Amino acid sequence: MAQGEKIETRQRIVLIGGSAGSLAVLLVVLPLLPRDLAAPVILVTHRHSGSDVLLESLLSARASLPVRDIEEKEMPQPGVIYIAPADYHLLFEPDGSFALDSSEKVNYSRPSIDVTFESAARAYGARAIGILLSGANADGAQGLYDMQQHGGTTIVQDPATAEVDYMPRCALQLFSPAHIARPADMAQLISSEVSKMQAPN
Repeated sequence: MAQGEKIETRQRIVLIGGSAGSLAVLLVVLPLLPRDLAAPVILVTHRHSGSDVLLESLLSARASLPVRDIEEKEMPQPGVIYIAPADYHLLFEPDGSFALDSSEKVNYSRPSIDVTFESAARAYGARAIGILLSGANADGAQGLYDMQQHGGTTIVQDPATAEVDYMPRCALQLFSPAHIARPADMAQLISSEVSKMQAPN
């Protein structure tokens, strides 16, 4: 791939961001994802350092897809759930591979959902599906908007179903996403949107 060339992969990617109250949603959504999902699923959540092993164990026991740690420079693979590590911002290289960064917190958070969503918008464009869940701050709203501006599909949790509705409400105040969804409907919506993203001729 030539230097500076935008990602040429036909791969789709699903990114899910959330904070307070989002774990309960993930435990509803992840077990219902189809085992043949033709996209990787990237989770970016606010949590304390040292909680990675606990979160991975919990999700591995419940999710329908394998759960993996993120490796620097790794290309995300379809049908795998990846968890952004605590204390690092998760970004994407121009070829779509993972990059980890320990720079200053954004929106009081590292990983920041905004940082990951904005990076995915640039790397994956219309191949990205972004989902913003329950949370107590505004992190993720601007990044999700950027994803929509780059042609990606955007989904916001229905604030009426959120344990902490501040994060999804911030997104809805900023722009109109493609979908506002209840947790029980998200897995089918993800599957449907991934299936729509057929490779161009």
